[in-house]
Amino acid sequence: MTDRLLVLVRHGQSEWNLKNLFTGWKDVDLTEQGITEARNAGRRLKAQGIKFDVAFTSVLVRAQRTLDIILEEMGQTNIPVFKDQALNERDYGDLVGLNKDDARKKWGTDQVHQWRRSYDVAPPGGESLKDTVARALPYYVREILPRVLRGERVLVSAHGNSLRALVMVLDGHTPETIPTLNLETGVPMVYRLNADSTVASKLDLAA
Repeated sequence: MTDRLLVLVRHGQSEWNLKNLFTGWKDVDLTEQGITEARNAGRRLKAQGIKFDVAFTSVLVRAQRTLDIILEEMGQTNIPVFKDQALNERDYGDLVGLNKDDARKKWGTDQVHQWRRSYDVAPPGGESLKDTVARALPYYVREILPRVLRGERVLVSAHGNSLRALVMVLDGHTPETIPTLNLETGVPMVYRLNADSTVASKLDLAA
């Protein structure tokens, strides 16, 4: 039986996650906690007996380091890795580098919540989740999904919003339900797909 395995994992805690800053495409590294989260993710996946054939990540270092650490923990550092900005975090535009609490004081709690959590309202100069879906989903359909359906076991290390774009499709979320979905850092989501690309099973490997 073909496995059709797809594992999605949000990068471990980054330096700007820790500081409560809007990060977007700013290229920041992992914190010590983020490194630990990535190691734990690798250990949990190894405990499941999973062997990957290929991995995908963004062009941002926090996702790449998370991937490297996971594969190191699993003893699978020799698999092909593809990097593409289609999997980058959502671009927060003018909000990048701002503290989220300071942004709420400047624009109001409701406005900042709408920028962060609505489906189709973009922050000034940035992307909405809808915009992120528009670049991440075609890449998934073109580059990642065909490999999964051929029976390759695929790992994707990316970001909260680029992964929400994929989970939206996999888990059947709508523009109304996706705003409530929050993906924890460093927690692998293990999907097994049916031949028609729908989800046969899903397992969250939380601590």
